[in-house]
Formats: sequence, C-alpha cells, structure tokens
Amino acid sequence: MIIFGTRGYLYQLAILTLVCGGCGNPAAHTLRKRVTKFTLFFVPLFPISTRYATQCTFCGTEQKLTKEQAEQLQAQSTGVPGGRPHGQPQQPHQHPGA
Repeated sequence: MIIFGTRGYLYQLAILTLVCGGCGNPAAHTLRKRVTKFTLFFVPLFPISTRYATQCTFCGTEQKLTKEQAEQLQAQSTGVPGGRPHGQPQQPHQHPGA
C-alpha cells in the first residue's frame, strides 16, 4: 500500500498598506505565498505549485499576483532592492490522496 497526497503551506511574506481594488479603502494587505507539495507517506517531497496573492484586511478581497509582482512588493516593504522571499508558515493545509 502506497500513501500519497498533497499538503499546502501558507507563508506570510509582508504586510503592506495599499488601496484596495475591491472596496477602495487604503488598508493593510497581507502578501502571501501558498506552496503545494507532493507527499509520500506524509513526507513532503517537492513543490508542485506556488501561488502569490494579497488580501485586504478590511474587506477580505484577494488579488492574485505573479512571482515578479510579489517580489517587487516585498522589496518595497523591506526597502531592500531585490528582496528575497522569506516567511514563516502560517497554517498548513492537507489534501490526502489515495
């Protein structure tokens, strides 16, 4: 018997103050990176997808970003040109497979 599936990791990269495209309010937005990894016997082996997004803390609207856009926003928030993505896992998500 082989047990495999996927597991999601959510990293909070930065908190930015932006004007929301959904509600139009200048509010804090969290810059997040979601990585989904393939697991074998509950051991994460390799990433199968990586997605970036910002979420408005006022209305909850989420906007998808490209990797380049996310890195640019993160560099602006830290003030370091070409800032490297880093963060701590916020909450793991698990999707078991068979």
